[in-house]
Amino acid sequence: MGKRALIERIGVDAGRRKPAEEALEWAAANRVFYLDIQADIAPNALESFDDERCKRIRDLCERHEIHLGLHTLSGVNVAEFSPFCRDAVDEYLKAYIDLSQRIGAGWIVVHGGYHFTSCRKPRMQASLERLQRISEYAQQRGAQLLLENLQWEPVLAEVNYLPVTPAECRWYFDQLPSPNIKWSFTANHAHLLPGCSIEKFIDAMPFIELCREVRLADNNGVYEIHQHPGEGTIDFGALFKKIEGLGYEGHYTNGWGTLDAMLEGRDYMIARAKEAGVDVGSDR
Repeated sequence: MGKRALIERIGVDAGRRKPAEEALEWAAANRVFYLDIQADIAPNALESFDDERCKRIRDLCERHEIHLGLHTLSGVNVAEFSPFCRDAVDEYLKAYIDLSQRIGAGWIVVHGGYHFTSCRKPRMQASLERLQRISEYAQQRGAQLLLENLQWEPVLAEVNYLPVTPAECRWYFDQLPSPNIKWSFTANHAHLLPGCSIEKFIDAMPFIELCREVRLADNNGVYEIHQHPGEGTIDFGALFKKIEGLGYEGHYTNGWGTLDAMLEGRDYMIARAKEAGVDVGSDR
């Protein structure tokens, strides 16, 4: 079987918009083959995944040939170093890894956490050491982690995410050699970064070696906002031409608005890719 058509490689982040089972049924009805869900709170609270529910989800994925992923919450600080809290973050990430194996999820998007400007270095070190531990646990369990590049915050912001810049991403990956932790590239975050661009961010990274997911939304290039394609300033034709031109064969994940909006946005993206001369394969 050859590479899927581009439209079939663009999935959606269902988050907690629907119960996982309903999101999978929606995906199947709309020929969406890649789906992210979040398992922090209802309707997909982690505690709700008993054996019966896990089996239903696995059966749906298999029946409809859907690749399912999990997306941890960026509000959980992976750079936590305070007593008791630091242990809880480890357990949180391990619980996601365990769930991924029970439901057959192919990846888990994780984050580097956040710092408060004055404590950047110790937070980064705590974050790195946690991801080292967790990637070892993922390797033992056979799970795949994807570290996401997060959004730049204004200069005067006290709280800043990790990692944001290509240099920060390289710092992490240079010290995370495990094959069980790769990269989830969020293009709209790169578009927001001052002095950078989506193309420059890609060129600064070993893209094909590391990237296993490309996350998509439009952005105004000024502040963090997940917009419908065409409402912001991202050139999606150039984006697909650049990434597909590198030989990327992985999936993309739309992340904004409603499920139906993300589905509509997929058609917009394919049209822009065609205009840019990208071989998108069969439309359906």
